[in-house]
Amino acid sequence: MTTLLTGATGLVGSTISADYRLKGKQKLDLTDWAATYRYFKEIRPSAVIHAASRVGGLGANMKYMAEFYHDNILINTNVLEAARRTGVTKVVSFLSTCIFPDAADYPLTEDQLHQGKPHDSNFGYAHAKRMLEVHSRAIATQYGLNYTCIIPTNIYGPNDNFNLESSHVLPALIHKCYLAKKDNTDLVVWGSGKPLREFIFSKDIGEITQLILEHYEDTDPMILSTSEEISIREAVETIADVMGFEGTILFDDTKPDGQFRKPTSNLRLRNFIPEYQFTPFREGVKQTVDWFVENYGSCRK
Repeated sequence: MTTLLTGATGLVGSTISADYRLKGKQKLDLTDWAATYRYFKEIRPSAVIHAASRVGGLGANMKYMAEFYHDNILINTNVLEAARRTGVTKVVSFLSTCIFPDAADYPLTEDQLHQGKPHDSNFGYAHAKRMLEVHSRAIATQYGLNYTCIIPTNIYGPNDNFNLESSHVLPALIHKCYLAKKDNTDLVVWGSGKPLREFIFSKDIGEITQLILEHYEDTDPMILSTSEEISIREAVETIADVMGFEGTILFDDTKPDGQFRKPTSNLRLRNFIPEYQFTPFREGVKQTVDWFVENYGSCRK
């Protein structure tokens, strides 16, 4: 099996091995159909792990809603169509739990993906990602190809984007804590700290994705989750403790919280790999913080 990985320098991509590794727009702009198709015809992979996308945290999703929709629709459409036209028989594409309906039943299950509107805060991104699942299912149905999607909860780990404006919650908190410790200031956190999230370590995602590529023969999407809920307050306190921050933590409840909680069911995943051991949250945070501190001068921030 000859594998192409898109998004190879990202948080997830850096944990996955592949024969061909696409590393951002510098090598190939996946919003460009002609360039994407030409690349696929040149390398002729038999399988694709599609992890490339335009992503960001709550603030970025609210500010750049149209751009998040536009770029992700083009990226996903071009990758799947180029794969289909060049004979790729297996594609595993990444979705996100933030694309589930805002008013879903909990815990979230794969069959609820399209049963209602997503949260207003990530409307553009969510609909673009939902269409990736629709397109994958359409290809699988019409052409009999194994094109499927995986839906990880909040991924964190080394090689993440730690930019304070565009990153997801955990890397943003790590960066804020680092600066607060460095500058001897209070650590100010958006929101009340009460919302609950499920976090999963990037190394675990890489290992599970490889298993899905090699052994998962179904085309139904699969949630990748520990099913353990952690509050934002607990996450902040864990980061502060691991980093050795001894200052004051302030929660600014004039800022939005986003969805309060979105717990998931990992029953399908557990049926697939019942013995898998997830990295404990504190251990994963420590590895991430240590990497960030060591690579502060060169990491994405």
